[in-house]
Amino acid sequence: MEASAHACGSHAHGLACLCGHQQVQLAIRRLEIDINRRILLGGMAGMVGLFAGFGASSLLAEAPRSEERPLLLTNLRLFDGRRLELQQGVSVLVDGERIKELVGSDASPEGVRRIDCGGRVLMPGLIDAHWHSTLCGVSQVTAMTADIAYIHLVAAREAEGTLRRGFTTVRDTGGPAFGLKQAIDEHVMVGPRIFPSGAMISQTSGHGDFRLLNELPRAGEADLSYTERVGVAAIADGADAVLRRTREQLMRGASQIKVMAGGGVASPYDPLDSAQFTERELRAAVDAAADWGTYVTVHVYTSAGIQRAIRAGVRCIEHGQLADEDTVRMMADNDIWWSLQPFLQDEDANVFPDAARRAMQAEVSQGTERAYEWADKHKVHTGFGTDILMSPGKTEAQGRQLAKLSRWMDPLSVLRMATSGNGELLAVSGDRAPYPGKLGVIEPNAFADLLLVEGEPENGLSFLETPGSSLKLIIKGGRIFENQLDSDAA
Repeated sequence: MEASAHACGSHAHGLACLCGHQQVQLAIRRLEIDINRRILLGGMAGMVGLFAGFGASSLLAEAPRSEERPLLLTNLRLFDGRRLELQQGVSVLVDGERIKELVGSDASPEGVRRIDCGGRVLMPGLIDAHWHSTLCGVSQVTAMTADIAYIHLVAAREAEGTLRRGFTTVRDTGGPAFGLKQAIDEHVMVGPRIFPSGAMISQTSGHGDFRLLNELPRAGEADLSYTERVGVAAIADGADAVLRRTREQLMRGASQIKVMAGGGVASPYDPLDSAQFTERELRAAVDAAADWGTYVTVHVYTSAGIQRAIRAGVRCIEHGQLADEDTVRMMADNDIWWSLQPFLQDEDANVFPDAARRAMQAEVSQGTERAYEWADKHKVHTGFGTDILMSPGKTEAQGRQLAKLSRWMDPLSVLRMATSGNGELLAVSGDRAPYPGKLGVIEPNAFADLLLVEGEPENGLSFLETPGSSLKLIIKGGRIFENQLDSDAA
């Protein structure tokens, strides 16, 4: 209860500290018991109501209040998320959580809060289409063994960091993020919009099977493993089991379904080139998702796995760096989304002690170069994501990862991919999209998720590496989360 002790130690309002009083200690103990009970009943989701009633600002970062007056952002250069040019002579009027209209720079509406942007660039908030909200800031050992309440509290801290880096929306591609999403949406804490997938659906021995070998074999409906119980993964074998696990994630509120259809570099058991789930099993997930008006995205690297997933009706490929050109053409012909990450053997790559994994990592890195070139050549719908997973300390590289894409395309094209492009990918969720409105664009009726940038994005993306100083305004849903402008300018 360090937070409570700190608050009492301030002697607010001139009252003496009562922390040691018997009645206070009994009350604190009852609170601890209630927190533990809620954790057992529902993890983070079970604690949201408690934090909201107790006073979130004393425990977790709290969202700013909504603006009482419409906001008029003036004296700016505009990147609207679509056009590969900056517009001038325009102001942006925000009313509530949405953009009301774009007006001329000489417009003078009454009753607004006017913010002079000082000639800086206003752009849509960034979108990371492959993020793990609850798993990005902890190690694999911690994720597999720690009390789930600790995992959720670290996730809350990381969620605020994600927003402070300018990422106002993420597509969560695996993990128990439903409670975190609810807390952010209800303004209990600070973070991005979350499109949750829920548990990663994996076959036995697949990329989402984190069990130890001494837990095998499991017979029938035996007890679930830790990662299954807390919602990190859902192990399913056979079409009926896949159908059930998919429906469970939809019941929890998944906006899309994540299935592991191939091996990975960091996997403890499955080879990188392995194909996972039969076409019939994949089809079961696709059918269940389609019944709810949404889609399946799959983790897979190889041509064989990608082609099997496409035949099963999957709508999006995560990674895919080992695809051959014929498979890329197949993706284009079937209107498939390709969620790519700039996996390179550089300072941001995971460090593996064994030579075998480093060799696989090098293979993926070489494939990354080809993937971006072929995606552009064949006009495949391409999204941007980082996939920072179980890597504490590396979440700060999120913006830098996006900036790396400038080696394959011009800076404004990179920003378009991470704004309106990813917004189009999110829209594939249809009615299961948790936020009914346009994201990644600055236009009337779109969500007012906005960044004011110190720099020249049309010439380079170095500002992404220094968000603390480069992002002068961060607005999400019309609420100002960061304001570094001079007080007389805002």
